[in-house]
Amino acid sequence: MLDIKFIRENKEAVALGAKKKGVDFDVEKLLTVDEKRREVIKIVEDLRSKQNQVSEDIAKTENQEDRQKMIDDMKILKEDLQKGEAELGEVMKEWQALMLSVPNIPDVSVPEGKNEDENVEIKKWGEIPSFDFPVRDHSDLMLANKMVDFERGTKAHGFRGYFLINDGAKLSWAIWNYARDFFGTANVTEVIAPAIVKKEYFYGTGHLPNEAEDLYFTQDDDALSGTSEVPMMAYYSGEILKKEDLPKKFLAFSPCYRREAGSHGKDTKGLIRVHEFYKFEQLVLCEARHEESDRLHEEITRKTEEFLESMEIPYRRTICCTGDLSAAKVKQYELEIWTPAQEKYREIGSASYYHDFQTRRFNIRYDDAGTKRYVHSLNNTAIPTPRILVGLVENFQRADGSISIPQVLRPYLNNREFLGNKDA
Repeated sequence: MLDIKFIRENKEAVALGAKKKGVDFDVEKLLTVDEKRREVIKIVEDLRSKQNQVSEDIAKTENQEDRQKMIDDMKILKEDLQKGEAELGEVMKEWQALMLSVPNIPDVSVPEGKNEDENVEIKKWGEIPSFDFPVRDHSDLMLANKMVDFERGTKAHGFRGYFLINDGAKLSWAIWNYARDFFGTANVTEVIAPAIVKKEYFYGTGHLPNEAEDLYFTQDDDALSGTSEVPMMAYYSGEILKKEDLPKKFLAFSPCYRREAGSHGKDTKGLIRVHEFYKFEQLVLCEARHEESDRLHEEITRKTEEFLESMEIPYRRTICCTGDLSAAKVKQYELEIWTPAQEKYREIGSASYYHDFQTRRFNIRYDDAGTKRYVHSLNNTAIPTPRILVGLVENFQRADGSISIPQVLRPYLNNREFLGNKDA
């Protein structure tokens, strides 16, 4: 949510930002409703002030005739106030709905484009592996090595169901433990976050209303989160933080759920697109300065790049164009790992910052020498499983069907060198 004062003073920039993101938003309509809101607020406040004054006068008046006249006037005032409050309630509903639909303004460094096809590659890292044998995809490799069971996964869960078994489960646990050690530095708070979150907080992060079809809802109308970003933003909702405690950095782990309703025909085989998965998420709350948000955005992005580099998985970084940038975000990078079987890069995670767009909705502020300011928020996918397994097993496959274990993961797998056929 943008500050209404900022919108009034920068309506052209807000309108242009919406246009760049391909969002159909009428800033003039919002400003018209906002003007009406302010007019009705003034009327209601004036009536309340008059009501309070008449109440005081009634209490002081001893003359019964004058007193009765004041009481009669009070009845009229009360009726007018009730009408004004009812009108204000309706205006506020419209105003709040319009405010929730205002998209954030993209940073000047974000390239213009219509969709993800126009995202811009910034860097590549790692040598694309060449194989002197037929390349197998992760599904075949993991099935052959008894690391996954899709048939029983479908029986238990349905479409996109899976069981990670034997070395598949062990490899996931190894990645989790290594990720904890890698990302969980001294200045980072480690958290296991809840997956069931109140519906209101999905509006706060901007996942609702546009992503409703991808959420699983409970009978109480709460929802299962597809990222621990949602509960972690709720963590400090309604609180005032100390400036000296900023930035606050979190490494949050949680199960995650997505219906993938809009992707029914995409990636139906394997582990790239599943309904339930696990994820480490980096989340940061910092001072309300663009320079600080931008610095930390580079920092958390680079941390995930270093993690991928340590496992020797080739990747690339892209910057999302305006048309692929969600309404809440100022800027977003995507990290994509190389998948030999598909001969292309596939997304492994994204890093985004929002300025105070989310924190206004969550009412998270900090005390800056007596002035209360909304903090800025950022988040980044540290690492998701099982998707990371796709790139790992495909890039480290061997001619005999076994899979080499990256050096950094071996201590978490009893110092084994291989998974599968060559493992003793």
